Amino acid sequence: MTDQHASTPSAGEAGAHRAEETTGPPVNRAADRAALRAFRPHRSIPASIVAIVLTLLSLLIAAETISALIGRPLRWLPYDGMLAGASSTPWSHPLALLGAGLVTLIGLALLLIALIPGRPRLVPVRTGDPELVIGLRQKSFARALAHAAEEVPGVHHAQASIRGRTVAVTPFTSGWDPDAFGSAVHDAVLTRLAALNPVEPYRVAVNVKERK
Repeated sequence: MTDQHASTPSAGEAGAHRAEETTGPPVNRAADRAALRAFRPHRSIPASIVAIVLTLLSLLIAAETISALIGRPLRWLPYDGMLAGASSTPWSHPLALLGAGLVTLIGLALLLIALIPGRPRLVPVRTGDPELVIGLRQKSFARALAHAAEEVPGVHHAQASIRGRTVAVTPFTSGWDPDAFGSAVHDAVLTRLAALNPVEPYRVAVNVKERK
């Protein structure tokens, strides 16, 4: 197999699916916002890890505090030595600066994890009703677009993947003009994309490969 042609329309050209050009449900901004909120990826794993660590630390501190109040300290934590070391170590000491730097980096990393959205698992599609939220799995979404490419005469097989807001389609053919063939596949995928009517716009990039 050799790569014959690559077509990547720029954003804003015909390669971008736009909701206003579809024949599906009418545009309803409230419904679109509801769908985007419903399928916004959550950082559940990092949040769970942080919550578990903080819970364990809270339980440990509570146990140490309660045991000290009743006169039977557990001393699971060497806080006497920690307090002595902290009181005798100036802020300009390399270890103190290193510890402060590590804590700052961990805090910044947790902040970035919370702010940067994760990878979405579902593609929200337009319904026109804020109370009706529908999402397609990315694999199913890509498979439907690959099937659209396979319906073009001359396509033996097609693959599609979602890369951010771009649909990358690779049709396999033999003996066809790459330029005309890539345009036909692009139009077919764009038509199917408009029929699926996702809430957010997607570009279509076609990379024709010849199968000998």
